[in-house]
Amino acid sequence: MRILVINPNTLASVTDLVATHVRQVAGNRAEVVPVTGRFGARYIASRAAACIAGHAALDALAEHVTGCDAVYLACFGDPGLAALREISPVPVVGMAEASCGKAAASGRFGIVTGGAAWAPMLTEFVGSLGLGERFTGVRTIAPTGDRIANDPDAALADLAAACRRCAEEDDAGVVILGGAALAGLAARIQADVPVPVLCSVAVGTEAAIAAASSGDRQPPALALDSIGLGPALTRRLSGD
Repeated sequence: MRILVINPNTLASVTDLVATHVRQVAGNRAEVVPVTGRFGARYIASRAAACIAGHAALDALAEHVTGCDAVYLACFGDPGLAALREISPVPVVGMAEASCGKAAASGRFGIVTGGAAWAPMLTEFVGSLGLGERFTGVRTIAPTGDRIANDPDAALADLAAACRRCAEEDDAGVVILGGAALAGLAARIQADVPVPVLCSVAVGTEAAIAAASSGDRQPPALALDSIGLGPALTRRLSGD
């Protein structure tokens, strides 16, 4: 089976990082088809960038979903997730939604990520999932994910300290290390954190594999006239 992995920002280096970790988790269970956003922000760290990323994700799905068995939206924040599901012929898994669902199943959970602007955005996102009562909050460190990806070693101590604050000050029983660019770092800081630390990339990968294995298909019920969009997206929105 094939999983379309969409990185809706425009940094190919982040796509490569995510694809590497998705392949490590998937092993021989799935073929990974990674795609980078064709337009938009270099890295998503604001509401405006996230809004544009939703469009970029739709564009990427329309162009590349044929022949795939599931779509993995590999951005913590899931920009455009509901719209992707509306037009996709196969299941769509969001990294943040999958991670929050898994964490909440264990009890109270917190999130650690890079970039202060993500705190209110993710708080609203968790609330939209109906998980607010189990959510202890977001802790951020100053560097955004793209900078962390460029020098992960420099961020490890700060990430671990933020995770410890989630556990010790916020009473979280599990912490999500959220962000495509933070792939693989949860395992590197786990020994310094007194509660389980979930890698959002790995959790989302397992959810995408499960979705692809389900064999679910749905004909998108759309007939939308549009102007100025990419050809593939125009065709998919029109129902062709």
